[in-house]
Amino acid sequence: MDAIHHLIGRDQELFSEDVRNHEQRLSFEVQNSSFLVVGGAGAIGRAVVKELFKRGPGVLHVVDISENNLVELVRDVRSSLGYISGDFRTFALDCGSRAFDLLFEEQGPYDFVLNLSALKHVRSEKDPYTLMRMIEVNVLNTEKLLNQAQSRKARKYFCVSTDKATNPVNMMGASKRIMEIFLFTGRREIPVSTSRFANVAFSDGSLLHGFTRRLQKRQPLTAPLDIRRYFLTPGEAGQLCLLSCILGRDRDILFPKLSEALHLTTFADIARRYLYSLGYEPFECRSEQEARDRAGELPAKGQWACYFHRTETTGEKDFEEFYTPEQELDLQRFSSIGVIKNPFQPRREKRDLFFREITRIRDRGRWDREELIALFQSVLPEFRHLETGKYLDDRM
Repeated sequence: MDAIHHLIGRDQELFSEDVRNHEQRLSFEVQNSSFLVVGGAGAIGRAVVKELFKRGPGVLHVVDISENNLVELVRDVRSSLGYISGDFRTFALDCGSRAFDLLFEEQGPYDFVLNLSALKHVRSEKDPYTLMRMIEVNVLNTEKLLNQAQSRKARKYFCVSTDKATNPVNMMGASKRIMEIFLFTGRREIPVSTSRFANVAFSDGSLLHGFTRRLQKRQPLTAPLDIRRYFLTPGEAGQLCLLSCILGRDRDILFPKLSEALHLTTFADIARRYLYSLGYEPFECRSEQEARDRAGELPAKGQWACYFHRTETTGEKDFEEFYTPEQELDLQRFSSIGVIKNPFQPRREKRDLFFREITRIRDRGRWDREELIALFQSVLPEFRHLETGKYLDDRM
């Protein structure tokens, strides 16, 4: 078992049975297909690339905006899996650029196009500039890449979503909800599937990833006491994406079934387990300042400064969920994975409204955060934006 399983409070892998049950089909499809993975150097992207690589794809091209993360991806793959006879290459490109368009035209066509690029942080909604970029990446680039996949006759388009798209309370989750509407209600000539899953433990930029950095810098750990989340390991996230990409039917959203193995846990509990695993006892401070002041002295005593607090920042939901009661589910197809079938059939007018209005706002060249939130609410009546006036960048 991966050591991460212990830190997130479970002792079972989630999807290994489903992978074993379908391995023959997965391996056959991968070995006889070409793949383009966009956003392939982030934590989830790396896991997906490694799932594909170890099955020997004919072509595996990986695009990411981060040159450094691509370097690490190649080193990771070479150090753990070695080499394949197929064409494995990486490209440091923005998928919204003309250079990417040229790559797609000259290096394709690809059988499978996987879009794993996203702005995934709630903190990205704090200002109108980053919020517009979130919309461009999570919604508009998703549509652009789908159109490119269709024009070059790809066999399948896969795009990753999030549990935060279910009854969203922040703009990140709402942008992914709208992304799903775009994927499933437009005029399409190829099948599309996606997956919703929980937080990926210790993924780049996550709070748990921050724990590692704080330990390296001998800084205190901070975490909310009242926020509960489902957690997957990076490997499990890669497996879920692979299963959805290869086995998901048109308009399917795959998600982890709730079980004894998958349960809600708090960030504070993970912080405690993490420290205990490293031989430290958590020392709970009463304020951020006390935690900063004591961070230097406590390690020598076998303790580590922590500040655990109640949540008061914008867009934080108490717990996450994968589907709503009115959605049609298939819980029989897989052992540990559920399927939301054929969502958003009547939402074409909402898609058209959003595209028309966001184009108008962007072309105007100036916008504010409030009008973007209002647009989201007009498209998603169920969207209940939790605004407190405080943001994650205001915390330690």
